Amino acid sequence: RDYYDPATLIAANQEGRIISSVARTPEGWVVGHNALFRQCPHPRTYEAGAGLVLPEYRAANLFSRLVPHSINVGGPRFGAEMIWGEAVLNHPYTQRLAESMGYVTMTLEVDLMPAAAYVKEASAQGRVGATQHFQTKVSHPHALHLPERYAQALEDLYVGFDDQREFLTAQAPLPEAVASHLDSHVFSSAQVARIAILAAGPDLDAALARAEDQAAAQGVTVFQAWVNLGQPWSGAVTEILRRRGYFLGGALPRWFGSDGLLMQKLSHPPTWEGMVLHGERRQRLQALVRADYQSLG
Repeated sequence: RDYYDPATLIAANQEGRIISSVARTPEGWVVGHNALFRQCPHPRTYEAGAGLVLPEYRAANLFSRLVPHSINVGGPRFGAEMIWGEAVLNHPYTQRLAESMGYVTMTLEVDLMPAAAYVKEASAQGRVGATQHFQTKVSHPHALHLPERYAQALEDLYVGFDDQREFLTAQAPLPEAVASHLDSHVFSSAQVARIAILAAGPDLDAALARAEDQAAAQGVTVFQAWVNLGQPWSGAVTEILRRRGYFLGGALPRWFGSDGLLMQKLSHPPTWEGMVLHGERRQRLQALVRADYQSLG
């Protein structure tokens, strides 16, 4: 709702929470918009999105000019260290644009958006998945603690990524003296909940159950959990999520400052066949995610 209230949008731009790029006519009318905005725990990691162009101006190819402007002008001005975006999988356009700009696809979000969001263009029969793509703006090599279950898959996924990582095995147990701390956000229109696991202790399973129950009561059917791979007990966190029905989504570079791991859970059978996947990397990622889902039993 920030984008529909002028005072809120202006304040968010002044704070650097949202960084808007706009296209204007010579008369000053705003006819296109794209933004960088904060969506994850690390304040220097920005999502590129909130793109909109008035229909009568779409022939001018404004969107493909707004996106680079956001990244190349807005990002450096506000100190963005990592920029990421989502490409919906009911068409290949955004995937191709991201690839042409040097982004690296690292996750597959299954059934992220409801089909109702695409009724006007009639481009989806069921829920629509998305991929997340990333580009490093400030190099930050660091060590990752990979859950043993996914160590090889994640190492393979980092091949072709645009920064260096050291891979360790996450073998530590959950810290005994820590109370779990989750930051959960519900996106009601999409029926999606995103749960950032900021701290994990012995009560993690119960904390996740509470967060899921609260989200389900608001109509959520897609649950995403973010695991901090900078913590040596990320493997123990991942196993708890697996027991709760979560499956692999992929890697989230600089999500917590260190990288994160996306795990996801659905309360309905996933939509695989309708995904439009551009390129071999995305197709391999889908096969990896699908196999992990099927391994839940």
